[in-house]
Amino acid sequence: MRTVLFLFVLVFFVNCRGPEPRRPVEVKSGSFFKESVERNKALLAEEEKLIKKIIEKDTLHEYSNSPNGFWYYFESKNDTATYAPKTDDQILFSYNLVTFANDTLYSMEEIGPTSYVVAKEQLFSGLQNAVKLLKINERATFLFPSLQAYGYHGDGDRIGPRTPLKSTVELHTIIIHQDSLN
Repeated sequence: MRTVLFLFVLVFFVNCRGPEPRRPVEVKSGSFFKESVERNKALLAEEEKLIKKIIEKDTLHEYSNSPNGFWYYFESKNDTATYAPKTDDQILFSYNLVTFANDTLYSMEEIGPTSYVVAKEQLFSGLQNAVKLLKINERATFLFPSLQAYGYHGDGDRIGPRTPLKSTVELHTIIIHQDSLN
């Protein structure tokens, strides 16, 4: 009887340790993300060199650098207009997409006039920021690094992965949202 009691007490104490946490099978070091960041930095540096070469060769236009990471020049300005689109404004604009080698990927006629609610609908990030720089009846050409354009995926059709783009954008109309007036 003592042996049974002793075994019972022994089993009771052995089982009271609680569950042991499972350990991960594989520990990630985070090196993939670090390598990805380095690849992106190198790609951006190469594309910026290419953009600077384009700007140096183009002596006809005066380029500006956007705080969003792209370059542009105005083909036509509207000095009488004072309002540029803000978030929630609805705009109508036209644009094209061209490679840096001037191969047309999508023409303005093919895309057609585009209606867009600023910062509320899906456009690639460079174009979202570019339209905010224009006023009614202004036309500008933008040079977008691939990370500001369609990035690593392209558009799944004519724009390949990691393709920097040139785009001429013309703003036709702005329907000002009520909150933008305040």
